[in-house]
Amino acid sequence: MLPLGIRMEYTPTIGLEIHVELKTRTKMFCASLNDPDEKRPNTNICPICMGHPGTLPVANEEAIRKVALAGMSLGCTIDPETFFERKNYFYPDLPKGYQITQYQRPFCKDGALNILGANGKPKTIRIERIHLEEDVGRSYHSADGSDTLLDFNRAGVPLMELVTKPDFTSAEEVVAFAEELRLILRYAGVSDADMEKGQMRVEVNISMAPSDAPGTGTKVEVKNINSINAAGRAATYEMERQANVLRSGERVIQETRGWDEMQGLTVSQRIKEGAADYRYFPEPDLPPIVLTPEWLVDVQIRVPELPAERRARFTQEYALPEHDIEVMTTNRPLGDYFEHVASELGSFEKLSHLDRPSAEHVPRLYKLASNYLMTELVRHLDAAGLPISQCPISPEHFADAIVRVFHGEVSSSGAQALIAGMFENGASPEAIIREKDLAQVSDSGALLEIVSRVLAENEKAVADFKAGKEAPLKFLVGKVMAASKGKANPQVAQELILKALQ
Repeated sequence: MLPLGIRMEYTPTIGLEIHVELKTRTKMFCASLNDPDEKRPNTNICPICMGHPGTLPVANEEAIRKVALAGMSLGCTIDPETFFERKNYFYPDLPKGYQITQYQRPFCKDGALNILGANGKPKTIRIERIHLEEDVGRSYHSADGSDTLLDFNRAGVPLMELVTKPDFTSAEEVVAFAEELRLILRYAGVSDADMEKGQMRVEVNISMAPSDAPGTGTKVEVKNINSINAAGRAATYEMERQANVLRSGERVIQETRGWDEMQGLTVSQRIKEGAADYRYFPEPDLPPIVLTPEWLVDVQIRVPELPAERRARFTQEYALPEHDIEVMTTNRPLGDYFEHVASELGSFEKLSHLDRPSAEHVPRLYKLASNYLMTELVRHLDAAGLPISQCPISPEHFADAIVRVFHGEVSSSGAQALIAGMFENGASPEAIIREKDLAQVSDSGALLEIVSRVLAENEKAVADFKAGKEAPLKFLVGKVMAASKGKANPQVAQELILKALQ
């Protein structure tokens, strides 16, 4: 959060440029593998992605399909007729000396993404364009700075660039947008968007202007950001830096700055180029791209249920609290598992323990299932290092266990032991309850003897309760639980105690 003084004096204008490596089998213009997990340098390369003379690129249809899918997921208009261009600039890890990209006719334009704004209200961030290009290689510098090694495995990987309108006014909005975008890309299967692997890179464009002055200030681009939270910190720092420059009477320089995570500051890298410096022109080795109506319809039907839609549906169908829904949305596989469990719980045949099955019980079952899933089940999965897809407990068995806990067949502490036993060998709840003797005693006749003994042994607590004190009741219930070795149903025990003391 910016200091109050800066927020009062200056107005920030913030836009994002986000690069995302697409999840394809091969690279953008050749058959070399697109494998972000390849550790051996210069393994997935060929004459095409290395820019050898006489080689010709061929566009990867899978990459085009995925950038169109991303655009449709973000409400963009898809241009059915477009083309690639050359962007001329030199970097040591850019083999050809130019990059094949798009400038005049991007595949996607005019999209939007809704986030929670800085004022706590919904806010729409406009997306100007999404275009497709190829990534560059990686440079590895020695500790003493004397040597640089180049790895071209990443060179030529399909790279989607998303450019927003300058609609952000805070670092919190930057973080919210990047998190929601990453989630959408993962839902659509467009990219894993793992920032630690460089599959998603956020660049923040920031300008600050006096609040009482018209227009915007001088734009500065901040690169080298390696996490979404770092994007928020970089934005906050750069806004403060520019405000302090303006306060001192100096002029902000249009430049590219890098984020230094260790020092928590931005450092100047180079003066920012303009479009004319790149000398764009149509790529002569690639024909124009024409997307037929049939092809676009085929992509459209691949758009999945998106995070915002899942949140709305979970609210309506399961009536879960906002926190639970966010967990189930952010962790999609966990949410999918919950839905399988909920499907079982929603079947009234599963509620045969109820005297009168009715719909009012189901939301309570959903919430109980959510609680045990997010706590006990996730704890066991994390300890075992397993994803939810390899969970030893089937959704059917988990639902069965929840119903038994709901009806008091197993106590809350017994429920923990039940889930642990099911996780250990995948057995049914019935088998684990029998094996570990977890059944809770709810039969009045079986508990009456224990209650009578406890009351006889605790005359002072009985007298205090009859004198109007409430604490002794909990004390007596605890004594019954201890005497039954934790197997008594506490609600039934309390009812028997009250009846005996009346």
